[in-house]
Amino acid sequence: MLIFTNANAGTHDAETVERVAGLLRSEGGGEVIVQPSRSPEDIDRALDEHAAGLGGAHGPGGRPLVVAAGGDGSIHGLVAALHARGELDRWTVGLLPMGTGNDLARNLGIPLEPERAARLLLGGTTRDLDLLVDEDGGVVLNAVHVGIGAVAARSATRFKPYLKAAAFPLGAVLAGLRESGWRLRVGADGEPVQEGRFLMVALSNASGIAGGSAQLAADGHPADGRLELVISAATGPFARVGYALGLRRGTHRQRDDVIHTTARNVTVTGEEFLANSDGEVTGPYTHRSWTLRGRAWRIVAPADPGGAS
Repeated sequence: MLIFTNANAGTHDAETVERVAGLLRSEGGGEVIVQPSRSPEDIDRALDEHAAGLGGAHGPGGRPLVVAAGGDGSIHGLVAALHARGELDRWTVGLLPMGTGNDLARNLGIPLEPERAARLLLGGTTRDLDLLVDEDGGVVLNAVHVGIGAVAARSATRFKPYLKAAAFPLGAVLAGLRESGWRLRVGADGEPVQEGRFLMVALSNASGIAGGSAQLAADGHPADGRLELVISAATGPFARVGYALGLRRGTHRQRDDVIHTTARNVTVTGEEFLANSDGEVTGPYTHRSWTLRGRAWRIVAPADPGGAS
């Protein structure tokens, strides 16, 4: 088992990873390699170095197991590296949630306690999940937001070390006070959906975002072969507050100024906007597209209550 950690993590996180690695060695009986990394290049080098040794080790699902110890950004970076190498079908991915939001872990039911998550790696099942891929080959595991979602994530960044998951709603409030929307055109599966001034365009591959503080698409499922597309035109000051409250309650899609549909490919064009992919903010862009790839990667997780593998 190869465990990637954030090389810039604090002492507490490093001690937790070493404790969990010891548990995996003692209860699993196999070799466990802890590999600090700072960049995609570090992940590539470690995969090249250890691939031969791990090639004969089979984790859940019959494939060698490579694990991200961290938050959504860490698991995003690992899956992105495997996708770029064309090796998603070679590895089973694991997650030891140690981030702020831990959206993927929450959506899949992976325990947030490190020891319980470690034992899941030893005895859990595997689930094949969908993947969003943009036109540059970047990936999205949970959700990508254009507009207020990206500005909110950037606003929350400076509060995360102190407020943890509570930083997300604070970032949303600050962003809502400053921004009143972007003029955009949205298309889905080759057809126009809507053009206008929008507060948010969001694509979700699951249900919850922002550390569980928002239910973007309550019926979203990470292996159903479709994207949940949510477009909000709640650009007025009171409308923005109402949309934010609805987002927290999961009732936002009932609003008259919200469009909800499903698709496999979505394109957004217009004035410059930021994009927030699994908590990583990039841009600005004037054009962005995402395509769903069904069951493109495999993760160790609790059994899906819906019955999908």
